[in-house]
Amino acid sequence: MKVLLFFTSRKKALRTHGFFKSSAALCIILSFSLCSPVAAQTDKDSLYTPSSLKKMSLEELMNIEVTSVSKKTEKLSEVASAIQVITQEDIRRSGATNVPEALRLAPNLQVAQLTSSAWIISARGFNAAFSNKLLVMIDGRTVYSPLFAGVFWDVQNVLLEDVERIEVISGPGGTLWGANAVNGIINIITKNSTDTKGVYASAAAGTFMNNFEALRLGGKIDSNFSYRAFIQHQDFNNTTLYPSGNDNTDKWGFTQGGFRTDWKASSSNALMLQGNIYDGLQKTSPSSSPMNGQNVLGRWTHDFSGKSSFTLQGYFDRTWRRDIPSTIMDKLETYDIDLQHRFALGKHQSIIWGAGYRFMHDNTENSTLFVGFVPPQRDLNLYSGFVQNEISTFRNHLKFTIGTKVQYYTFSDLSFQPSVRMAWTPNDQHTLWAACSRAIRAPSRIDVDYSIPTYPVPPGSPNVNGGPNFKSEKVTAYEIGYRLQPAANLFLSLAMFYNQYDDLYSVEALPGTLTYQIQNGTQGFSDGIEFSGRYQPFKRWKLRGGYTYFMKELWNKDNHSYDFSALGNDPQDQFLLQSILDLPWNFQFDITARYAGSRPNPYVTDYFTFDAHLAWLFKQFEFSVTGQNLWQQKHTEYSTTYIPQKIYGKITCRF
Repeated sequence: MKVLLFFTSRKKALRTHGFFKSSAALCIILSFSLCSPVAAQTDKDSLYTPSSLKKMSLEELMNIEVTSVSKKTEKLSEVASAIQVITQEDIRRSGATNVPEALRLAPNLQVAQLTSSAWIISARGFNAAFSNKLLVMIDGRTVYSPLFAGVFWDVQNVLLEDVERIEVISGPGGTLWGANAVNGIINIITKNSTDTKGVYASAAAGTFMNNFEALRLGGKIDSNFSYRAFIQHQDFNNTTLYPSGNDNTDKWGFTQGGFRTDWKASSSNALMLQGNIYDGLQKTSPSSSPMNGQNVLGRWTHDFSGKSSFTLQGYFDRTWRRDIPSTIMDKLETYDIDLQHRFALGKHQSIIWGAGYRFMHDNTENSTLFVGFVPPQRDLNLYSGFVQNEISTFRNHLKFTIGTKVQYYTFSDLSFQPSVRMAWTPNDQHTLWAACSRAIRAPSRIDVDYSIPTYPVPPGSPNVNGGPNFKSEKVTAYEIGYRLQPAANLFLSLAMFYNQYDDLYSVEALPGTLTYQIQNGTQGFSDGIEFSGRYQPFKRWKLRGGYTYFMKELWNKDNHSYDFSALGNDPQDQFLLQSILDLPWNFQFDITARYAGSRPNPYVTDYFTFDAHLAWLFKQFEFSVTGQNLWQQKHTEYSTTYIPQKIYGKITCRF
């Protein structure tokens, strides 16, 4: 990802471009050879038909168990939080080609495409190039960059076929998950390898997606040990820039491979091990921006009883990328270990507690004397612990959850992130919940170490420096919500929130100098409404979607002056509707429509568009055509970059 960091009197910006072009002919050959008629000669029960795919009824979906809200399994319909679940069927039927496109299916997220590879994603506002108030996890691994406290979305590229569900929480989650879980949490959960036996192969090509190939093999050694391995490659074309239609020259490509094993060692012990390796290249002629990385994660779960369990998890994650043309190289190595213990205390209380340690070695190795980080290398330590007590009363119809996270980070003092939640469930059709929480966004290197220029400047020359005394940004959030299932085929959810922010980011001139310093000079509030629902009028037709209203007001604290428009350019209104329709003769026709209101500063016009997905299923095969952004030839979502229409065809086989 090309990161251009520059400072005008009060702003800094990021632009992302790139290109990757390579061949994956071997994967294509394997895909089609494995899907040949000879390989497809299997038992009738294993034939790929519409009924063989996992399709949950609305009632089953509402009873699905989620884990992101309280680090234990809970029914979706009963959790005391604003949560959306994107299922595997939702993803497959949308035609999404990567994780950010799949996240468009969550009506409580703000998702904007910047270039062919760069995305800006947030929850409850502050949607900016340096979005840093959203915690993102993949199977328990935090995909966090201490460089700017956010996510490089271009390298979070799991095989979508292996995603079981994506849990999206809007609202603070710092009590359990810690810093950066300020406005929301995204938890991408992949399938257990016992559910991915056999062969999956897919190939696609189109106008924007030049080519896509994926191959996955899964199986088992015995009844208790299963495995899978995959490889995939994606190659994307340019977006467009300006109404003239000139190319943005931001082509890029990405290749990734990985594995997962699951071992049920005994009735009370389970072990999981997974790993990934990737390589990508973004190119803006005549230069290019390479990136690569590797990660491995292991987890041991021990069940003492049905009400008591212990989990120990550890992972290593290495990422490397070079920014062109500012030629900043960032190499990050992360070591993380985490444990948690859940147990019952009497008949009406459930305690969960845990502790963790994360070590991050970040090396920027500035190869330019203009923009960079001083010092270029940092060793960062994060210590954390949490405890939470869930109290059930009135025959489990009323639950109170009280807890706090205690955290110490290299750039911040000891911090506490408490929360109180209440859920009242008088019956299976109604849940009323409320919450009050405090969360923080810990300082990042861009807050403390950022420097323009990195060399000493003569007296009287302007420069900008990080804030050595930059404090954590803080939010106190108040939420109330209601879930209703008035009929077996209808589910509705409403959440309202009010957030108070303090010590937000600012850049200000030091008195009597031309030196600008990063400070905590902004505060404000936001409020809004999130409405979502699912409706199944007929067995073959499902509808899901939602509407979000958001309003934010910021101001300078005493004796501070900053143009805080850089803290987020957020639409006031957005809307999503996904239609999933099964037609006769094994055809499927799906439409996903979305609307985003205008963004005020800088002004970006509102837009409406829709995606359409048509598929035909024949035994092990799926033939599909997907069109994206079909309402108009191109539209803007965040900046002057225009996102074009996209059409691609795809062939998939599973057996």
